[in-house]
Amino acid sequence: MKNKIRLLAILILLTTFSFAQKKKKVVVTKPFVWENANVYFLLTDRFQNGDKTNDHTFNRNKPTGKLRGFEGGDIRGIIQKLDENYFTNLGITVIWMTPIVEQIHDGVDEGTGMSYGFHGYWTRDWSAIDPSFGTKNDLVELVTKAHAKGIRIMLDAVINHTGPVTAEDSVYPNDWVRTTPKCTYQSYDTYINCTLVENLPDVKTESNQNVDLPPFLVEKFKNEGRYEQEITELDAFFKTTGFPRAPKYYIMKWLSDYIIDYGIDGYRVDTAKHTTEDVWKDFKKVCDMAFAKYKAKNPSKVLDNNPFFTVGEVYGYNIGNKLYYDFGDKKVNYFENGFTGLINFDFRNEAKMNYEPLFSKYSDILNSDLKGKTVMNYTASHDDSYPFDKKREKTYEAGTKLLLTPGISQVYYGDESARSLDIAGAQGDATLRSTMNWDAIKNNSETQKLLLHYQKLGQFRKNHPAVGAGIHKQISFGNQYVFGRIYTKVKFTDAVVVGLDLPIGKKEIPVANLFKNGTKVRDAYSGKTATVAKNNVTIDSNFGIVLLEII
Repeated sequence: MKNKIRLLAILILLTTFSFAQKKKKVVVTKPFVWENANVYFLLTDRFQNGDKTNDHTFNRNKPTGKLRGFEGGDIRGIIQKLDENYFTNLGITVIWMTPIVEQIHDGVDEGTGMSYGFHGYWTRDWSAIDPSFGTKNDLVELVTKAHAKGIRIMLDAVINHTGPVTAEDSVYPNDWVRTTPKCTYQSYDTYINCTLVENLPDVKTESNQNVDLPPFLVEKFKNEGRYEQEITELDAFFKTTGFPRAPKYYIMKWLSDYIIDYGIDGYRVDTAKHTTEDVWKDFKKVCDMAFAKYKAKNPSKVLDNNPFFTVGEVYGYNIGNKLYYDFGDKKVNYFENGFTGLINFDFRNEAKMNYEPLFSKYSDILNSDLKGKTVMNYTASHDDSYPFDKKREKTYEAGTKLLLTPGISQVYYGDESARSLDIAGAQGDATLRSTMNWDAIKNNSETQKLLLHYQKLGQFRKNHPAVGAGIHKQISFGNQYVFGRIYTKVKFTDAVVVGLDLPIGKKEIPVANLFKNGTKVRDAYSGKTATVAKNNVTIDSNFGIVLLEII
């Protein structure tokens, strides 16, 4: 019955699309659709060193475990690659950066040698940019230049915890944080009212009690000459929102400043399941207010009418869970609590599936239970020790599946260049966080071929909302695999046809009635053009992949 209903829905859509083609052509602006976003996720410190003068701030010079210190990457480096059109050529529509807020000044020994907060998740001061990452002016330039190229900026929000306590980094007051017990992960409560690991103070996000600013921050603000401004802004924030002066709301205020002051477009929310879910509903409200304020103050800088975007890291969630994450003793719908999207932690396993079962599963769920919502898929990331292709032996398959699967695609920096995820001497997640392999991109022909594969697929996705946000339909059932996707929003309709694992040379691609006969089409992979005849397209190329779009 389910298959019959799905087939009927597809037939109705195809009929509607075919009928629409017969009408007079109306040019409608192609919308940016978050559900189709092509996200580039990078560790700010490991991507590109654009300013060597900020490499050793706060005297972070102690010997560290391998890949556990600051390596020099910064916002200026990202700007350099923007200027070089690196992201544009990859078809990237969103850059997600690890947190850039001020990190603890010292380091800690985690059993793998000294570690510093190069990754950005060990906050000391949410209201300041860490000078190792850059300056406020750098962030202004980054957002401005990214927006000029149609690329959005998504920062990383950490509200669950502060950075570790060190000889140089005071613990936040005990009305702000707890330092015990350590989480046991046996129930909803033991994920939340506890510290994730030893010496990672947990913000009391459940508290609604008024608290004062931590004394060390008061002293810091005064030394930096911005205490009065901070107090004035905090007073205005709490008056406007009506929130109590509880720790979580201070942090929300500081994080919302990056929206008001710089015009960032979204937040990836760290450790989302380690607070009660209402925290994220409130955070989304604060973000929406800040985004509205930014748009009102900067009407000429507004890209479109898309709302502020939030995607949550609910560790262990996968698309098969649909609306709920199950703690065992409680199920939580995070989509009802501040998130349009959640990271899909099982894609790197499901990428082992064949194309059709993978694509149809994701399309079915995203167009039914999760309609109007989305998931963010990845094959590798900064803290997943079991990526789809850790040895980088299936790089083309990884890119094809990631960029053509419905939902948001998250390219982890170096996926497109086979950056090694297995570094000798690096322990734990450090092996996933090596510096970007720019030399290979410049000098290695095989790396350049892989990069070109990601560029072609990425630009095809960028140009066609149907790829990530459309309804999937298998077209061929014989020896070659061909599918179509259709996306419709108001007056805008987009359709594509894709063939995979095809023969090299001349090949006939069935297009069903997605493209009417006589339509001129282009294969975005080879650049070859053709005309639809008898519901088929003939392409002669040296590739086994075809990406068909209407010219």
